[in-house]
Amino acid sequence: MPGERTGPVAGVVLAAGTSTRMGENKLLFELEGEPAVRRAVARATAAALDPVIVVLGHEADRILPALAGLGCRSVLNPDYARGINSSLKCGIAALPTAAVAAVVLLADMPFVTAEMIATLVKRYRATTAPLVISDYAGVNAPPMLYDRTLLGELQAMEGEGCGKQVVKRHRTEASVVAWPASALADFDLPEDYQRMRALLPAG
Repeated sequence: MPGERTGPVAGVVLAAGTSTRMGENKLLFELEGEPAVRRAVARATAAALDPVIVVLGHEADRILPALAGLGCRSVLNPDYARGINSSLKCGIAALPTAAVAAVVLLADMPFVTAEMIATLVKRYRATTAPLVISDYAGVNAPPMLYDRTLLGELQAMEGEGCGKQVVKRHRTEASVVAWPASALADFDLPEDYQRMRALLPAG
C-alpha cells in the first residue's frame, strides 16, 4: 500500500564469527586505516540504515571498542558457535517494530559500499517487492533486503542458510540489483587479506 514503505529500514551486521580459517579475529584487521568491522558498520550507517544492529559473539569485548562513536546498537549472540544462522536470528529478534524492512550485511565484505546499500533501500521503496537481492554475476549474496513480512520466516527457518532459503522461496517476487563479481570478495584466509590490502587504499 502507498506510504507503507516510508518508514525506517534497519541494518543487521553479522560480526559474531570465530574467524577459524584466519587463525585470529579478522574483523579487527585493518582495512583503509580502520578495523574491518568498524569500516563495515560505518558504511551501513552512512547508507542511513536506522537502526544499525551489530550482532557480536566471538571476542565481543574486543570488537565493541572498535565500534565506539558509530551510533550503532550491539547485541550479543550467546550461541554464535552454532553458526551464522543463529546470529541472523539474533539480529532479527532485536529489530524495532518501527522498522519496515532490514538489510542484512556481513562484516567481512570490504567491497560493499554505502552506495550499494542505499541502492537496495531505494529499490525497495520504489517497488512492491518483499525482497531486494544483490546479484554478483549470477551469485546471490549479502547485502540482502527483507521486508518486515519476511522476518518471521527468517526466524522460523531451520538448518543451514536461513536467508538463502527465504530468498529461494520468494525469488520470483524479488527485485534484483546487479553488482560486479569483484564486489563479492570476502577474506577468510591470510592470503585473502593481503590481496585486499593491496587493492584498497592504505587509509
